[in-house]
Amino acid sequence: MDTFNRMETSQDLRAWLRQMEDEGELVRVKGADRESEIGGIVDIAMRGMGRPAVLFEDIPGYPKGHRVVSNLFTSVRRIALSLGLPGDTSEVDLVRFWRDYMKEAPTIPPKEVNHGALLENTFKGDDINLLSIPTPRWHEGDGGYYMGTGCLVIMQDPDSGWINYGCYRVQVHDRKVASIMISKGKHGDILMRKYHDKGKPCPIAVVVGVHPSLWAVAGIEIPYGKDEFSAAGGLLGQAIRIIKGPVTGLPVPAEAEIAFEGYVHKDDLIMEGPLGEWTGYYAGGQEMRPRIDVQTFWHRNDPVLTGAIPGIPPNDDTFYRGTARAGAVWQELEAAGVPGVTGVWSHEAGGSRMWLTVSIKQMYGGHSKQAGLIASQCHAGAYANRVVVVVDDDIDPANMDKVVWAICTRSDPKDDVEILKGCWSTHLDPMAYGAHHNFNSRMVIDACIPWDRKKDWPATVENSPELEKVVRDKFGAQLPKGW
Repeated sequence: MDTFNRMETSQDLRAWLRQMEDEGELVRVKGADRESEIGGIVDIAMRGMGRPAVLFEDIPGYPKGHRVVSNLFTSVRRIALSLGLPGDTSEVDLVRFWRDYMKEAPTIPPKEVNHGALLENTFKGDDINLLSIPTPRWHEGDGGYYMGTGCLVIMQDPDSGWINYGCYRVQVHDRKVASIMISKGKHGDILMRKYHDKGKPCPIAVVVGVHPSLWAVAGIEIPYGKDEFSAAGGLLGQAIRIIKGPVTGLPVPAEAEIAFEGYVHKDDLIMEGPLGEWTGYYAGGQEMRPRIDVQTFWHRNDPVLTGAIPGIPPNDDTFYRGTARAGAVWQELEAAGVPGVTGVWSHEAGGSRMWLTVSIKQMYGGHSKQAGLIASQCHAGAYANRVVVVVDDDIDPANMDKVVWAICTRSDPKDDVEILKGCWSTHLDPMAYGAHHNFNSRMVIDACIPWDRKKDWPATVENSPELEKVVRDKFGAQLPKGW
């Protein structure tokens, strides 16, 4: 799986913070309040990809050591470093890493331990106080405070015992009350309904503040029935150390910053939302959602809350998922028998889901159309997708100027655009339709040179590889960095 020689990756968020600060990838902000100022700064920070992570300290009204960190993965460099890859890893090389990871699916089972930093502060019963954590109101129009944005939500299949964790939004309402919103069809929704169909409450654990690589697994397309802890172990190259919750028995990472466990009872609902979401809208609105009856609460000394904030893309919630999702789509295209895939990119402005570009080396008539249609419907590419573009292998799929150029010069709308209806979407998509807003339509654009015109297609106006090498070798030291 290791396309690159990777450095060892820690499981501890604090080790990651030290690493990012040493790399110049972290800034500190002191004195911002949780009501509006943290969210306001995060909004500004997310407007430019490549900006550093932000660690908020000295939050008014809370103990000095309580902190919040955001913008975890808003740069390719920071994602690469977090995975133990070189800091100069390119966009498509990062996608290739995720493809190889998905293809080989390395796993290392978690290791149960009876100690860990998470246990430094343990609360039960009336001592539980979720409000002791400075959870921000991330956007001005949000209906509350969301502890769960960059989180793990852990559940267990009541039949098989399979452990699943995903990243779902979790709102804090009171000292012992939280709520959860999970889109229909997601693994957490399926598992919760299994318990409720049996007339049982659903055990649940929510974890906030883990190494971002461990959290990243919560947001990528791990197949149903596969254990995310084992997948995370394979990604980090080491067993994830876990402790078992005393009430639910669910595993939680021993080095996590904050966690709580409890139950979700059938029809026990509370008004949740709205939260500004990854599409850039308050499309989910305010609805009655499952209430979590919290029974155990843990946090480390001087806890650090992690925020992966949705909003107008590109944003922290969607940027890292784009590289992972593109890698998963690449792997699924190859698994479906589509040859010649040279790159995939899930553009961050589409929230990591709504825009996919696939580059291929054309091998036969219909190859490009085949690649586009399969990319739009394979599992990793199907949810809430809007546009799939297929380009030739001379186009970098992460270079939108080149992608748009290919659409403008190599596609004909009457022949090269397919519209698919009744596809899998979410109520968070403002253009979704159907009784429960679960469907959308999408467009597949074939922006490859027409197969029957490849032999007489006009030459492109650009340096030959030979001239490119000559001028770079001779004048590279005089040219600005990044040229």
